[in-house]
Amino acid sequence: MSENLIIIPTFNERDNIVGIIDAVLNLNNDFHLLIVDDNSPDGTSDIVRGLQNRYIGKLYLESRTGKLGLGTAYIHGFKWALERDYNFIFEMDADFSHDPNDLPKLLNSCVSNNADLSIGSRYSSGVNVVNWPMSRVLLSYCASKYVRFITGIPVHDTTAGFKCYKRKVLEAINFEEIRFTGYAFQIEMKFKAWRLKFNLVEVPVIFTDRKLGQSKMSGGIIREAVFGVILLKLMSFFHK
Repeated sequence: MSENLIIIPTFNERDNIVGIIDAVLNLNNDFHLLIVDDNSPDGTSDIVRGLQNRYIGKLYLESRTGKLGLGTAYIHGFKWALERDYNFIFEMDADFSHDPNDLPKLLNSCVSNNADLSIGSRYSSGVNVVNWPMSRVLLSYCASKYVRFITGIPVHDTTAGFKCYKRKVLEAINFEEIRFTGYAFQIEMKFKAWRLKFNLVEVPVIFTDRKLGQSKMSGGIIREAVFGVILLKLMSFFHK
């Protein structure tokens, strides 16, 4: 039984799903992979089922009834992992913006560098983003600075979605109190872990914009992040 589970939420990722599964499960490390699919109309889940015979005991699929949001997909995966014996649980995108070859670095940070939550960081050593227009780079970079200023969290890439949690971190977080389902979910999970006194460590990575499929970014997701951060900070005054 592997100690390491990678969770990848999907919605309409048929163009990327075979490649990302092969890339993750052919690494030398002993990783298991859980795909949480939100009833993708393009047949993403059917492709995953077809690959399960290739990766028996390593590739798992949870199919949900509709597009319920990134945060709820990860929480579904977290609960699935905690019902089993995984000690290191990862978040990762399906579109190769997160390089599978960086997974061992995130794991090593938790195993050897005393991290409770390791974060694949675009901004801890400069700006490491490829193929984004300058407007989006500035939006993302300034959003992370804004979050750090408002919350005080000592993380440069506060919106990063490439992470490895030690099991004890997820066990300590009350998922019923997680408010956000979009972009702000990533911020909230880091904020909760930090408030619970866990050690957050940033691992420099290079983020590459997707080449296939469509981005899930929207104005509503950005608004949730901007106003959600203020709400997070205000609520923290009542939950010491």
